[in-house]
Amino acid sequence: MTSTLQRLFNVRPDERLPVVLAVLFFFCVLTALMVLRPAREALGLRGGIEAVRWLFMGTALVTLLVNPLFGLLVSRLPRLRFIAATYLFFAASLGAFYLLMTLAPAALGVASGQVFYVWFSVFNLFVTMLFWALMADRFSLAQGKRFFGLIAVGGTCGAIFGPWLASRLVEPLGTPALLPVSIGFLLLALGAAFGVARCQPHRPREVAGEADAPVVDERERIGGSAWSGLRALARSRYLMGIAAYVVILAIMATFLYFTRLQMVAALGDDLDLRTAWFARIDLITQVATLVMQAVVAGHLMKRLGVAFTLALLPMTTLLGFIGLAMVGSLAALIAFEAAFRAVQRALMRPARETLYTVTSREEKYKAKAAIDTFVYRAGDVVGAQVEGALGRLGMGLAAVASVAVPLALAWAALALWLGRTQARIAGETGVSPTTLDTQGRSP
Repeated sequence: MTSTLQRLFNVRPDERLPVVLAVLFFFCVLTALMVLRPAREALGLRGGIEAVRWLFMGTALVTLLVNPLFGLLVSRLPRLRFIAATYLFFAASLGAFYLLMTLAPAALGVASGQVFYVWFSVFNLFVTMLFWALMADRFSLAQGKRFFGLIAVGGTCGAIFGPWLASRLVEPLGTPALLPVSIGFLLLALGAAFGVARCQPHRPREVAGEADAPVVDERERIGGSAWSGLRALARSRYLMGIAAYVVILAIMATFLYFTRLQMVAALGDDLDLRTAWFARIDLITQVATLVMQAVVAGHLMKRLGVAFTLALLPMTTLLGFIGLAMVGSLAALIAFEAAFRAVQRALMRPARETLYTVTSREEKYKAKAAIDTFVYRAGDVVGAQVEGALGRLGMGLAAVASVAVPLALAWAALALWLGRTQARIAGETGVSPTTLDTQGRSP
């Protein structure tokens, strides 16, 4: 039985504990996020869909302002301390929002709902970015190919459990009750993060032709300046390629997101009703993701490579927008979003995170933070404004598809280039990519 499970999940006996802790970590992170996401969508819609487009711009601005502060934390504190500081800050912020909603419910208007929308968007980006940064720092490229897909299953289970829990709690207890639940899971995630970081091999070694992740001294500081992540991004073609991939991803996801907002907004304007509908849609998409992870994710990246896996989402998006333009129903939207999210979370996200295993530690935490927060939200802003302009033309989903289809083709070409470049960098180092020191640089 042990041998069968080991072959099924591509995990060696000495890797079981860190992988189990990583799965638990991601489960708690996604539960903390997804239990609140339906409330975020419902509160954001109180100002209308046009206001949400501007909230995207506000989120991008906030992430730009926060990045130097986060870079300063990374420079001055050891790894576990800046991770803990970030998670505890967001937990305390959730507590403040909960007090506002319960002690002064009359103050919960359009403006406060928009503040929560922007705050949650920043929260979402940073806690997931830190999770994957730790994974890329803790495991080698070969290990990432073998079980990043398995680790993503933990996140998917949390993303299923979160909306289900929200749909069960929101009607009897109300939307504010979701916030303490999120705080609890966020603290559990932090405990799992400490377990993953401290559960390290005693020394790097070669096993079955691949290198273990290096031993990291948890007292070591990464160093550098608060802006070094953006500077590293500017001088690396490889990191710029990852940033371009993320921008196109954000644009496509935003096109799909606003289509969903418009269809749910047409169902009614009651806060709890909209929260419940968003929770149901999230539940459907996450179940589809879990099915795909269970069937193919564990072995696809290892057998077919990172480049092909990264290109699957662009091709799914191309076909999805063509189908949505032809049908244009809520059922078609749910089917497309389920396919999009399943490929994104089950296949593309683990593959994209392996791209950072060939970068330095400074780039893993600082450049990655800039890409996964500000660059991603900049793509959101572009997508929101383009989608709004296309909507004003009165052409509906056909206009969106006319932009999405050629962009998806360029996106697929970029995915293939990134996969080939990653393989070249890994080959040039001659060692496990994660053994690059703090000052190492990718081309």
